[in-house]
Amino acid sequence: MKRTIASLPWLFLASAAFGQAQPMASTPELPGYKLLRQDEDWSKFVVKSEGGDTFDPLKKIDLGDKTWLSLGARIEARLEDWDGFGFGETKPKPPAVQSDFRNADSFVLSRMLMHADLHWGDNVRVFVEGMTAQSTDRDLPGGRRITDMNTLSHQQAWFELGTTVGEDSVKLRTGRQSFGFGNQRLISSLPWANTLNRWDGFRGQWKSGRWTVDGLLTWYVDVDKTGPDQRNDDKSLYGFYATRAPQDGGPGLDLYAIGDTRPQVAINGPAAGDERRHTLGGRSWGSFAERGDWEFEGGWQVGEIGDADVNAWFLTGVAGWKLDEPLLSPRLFGGFDLASGDRNPGGDVQTFHQLYPLGHLYLGYADTVSRQNIAAAHIGASVKPTAASTISLTLHTLNLMSDQDAIYALNGTVSRAAPAGGFDSTHIGEEIDLLVQHRLYRHLDLYGGYSHVFTGAAVAETGASDDIDFVYLGMIFTF
Repeated sequence: MKRTIASLPWLFLASAAFGQAQPMASTPELPGYKLLRQDEDWSKFVVKSEGGDTFDPLKKIDLGDKTWLSLGARIEARLEDWDGFGFGETKPKPPAVQSDFRNADSFVLSRMLMHADLHWGDNVRVFVEGMTAQSTDRDLPGGRRITDMNTLSHQQAWFELGTTVGEDSVKLRTGRQSFGFGNQRLISSLPWANTLNRWDGFRGQWKSGRWTVDGLLTWYVDVDKTGPDQRNDDKSLYGFYATRAPQDGGPGLDLYAIGDTRPQVAINGPAAGDERRHTLGGRSWGSFAERGDWEFEGGWQVGEIGDADVNAWFLTGVAGWKLDEPLLSPRLFGGFDLASGDRNPGGDVQTFHQLYPLGHLYLGYADTVSRQNIAAAHIGASVKPTAASTISLTLHTLNLMSDQDAIYALNGTVSRAAPAGGFDSTHIGEEIDLLVQHRLYRHLDLYGGYSHVFTGAAVAETGASDDIDFVYLGMIFTF
């Protein structure tokens, strides 16, 4: 706890600096930077003959005959300081290392991505992106994890053919690629992790009016910390994701049918087997009463793990309200996250599988739980001290959906197994999150936060139950 308290002044000094900085003015023809750089559209950008930004000439290099090239990079660094990590649970390091892991430590994560995006006429596109991700020594349980390091890798490398059919457009993309769908509750490139999710395979896209339909046939690419990354033929992801864009104040709509496979999966019981699941779901979002916003998403899973059948579900909802106060643009919000858990250990499976989510965004920034066997709710508020700054404060309550199933960690593995006969309490704990974000200027974003987890009775039943303190400071430079 002392380590975290000592780190807090840096967070609040950074917050004060955020409030004083001024952003660079943007212009209408500039597309916003995105984590998935292939989603940016620089086709209409015109480089100024005089003035402009230092990096503008790299964003659209004219190669003649309707051919152009866009270059860019994203450089990130984040300091993390933990106390009580894993609720205080520790374990020995490998035999070659004499000291044990600790549940308090500070370390720095960093990564750099550089890409080249070639457009050849109207119908051919080639996108290549390289990445290196590094971590200083991390003495928390797990050491430097797979999600922390990837010395040098081609993050993406794909070829795309496109054409038009009447007023519709059709594209086929093949190669290594990252993607995120909807609000990334189930499929995400996972930007909070230092290494990013990506898949090898095929993606087709059809656009017609307000509808966009994506079809996938892909295989997950495992990270090798020091060597070439290879696709895992046993971990497939396939199916369809359709989006109808909002129009005239009406709601937006997502519909999806996603299949995935994993080898030798065991969930809440001794039996294990190869898993095949299908997730059928949808999401809708919109606004109400001029200042309100809402979103709902839910899905049902069927399939099998070995000889056991799968029958699982999830449901989430969020609503927000902007107060009529122009000075700070305050917004109040709240929501719930539910995902099924096993009621009968060892038989058919009712535990929801979260696929490849951006869990960090929804169930607390300390990342103690995943969207599996969870019943969570949150309330919060945000304000904007300047046009480029946002401060938010969120309170989460975390509980088990089933007292017969485990507490699952952020990556979907078991964090705390249920005791014999089940948990006496379903209360995992509460978490409070403070987040400060600021765009210093067009290319540089800064952020910092503090999270505290008040540990509940379900954790205390199964081992160490320390409260958790988490402080972080980060920067993102993009061009």
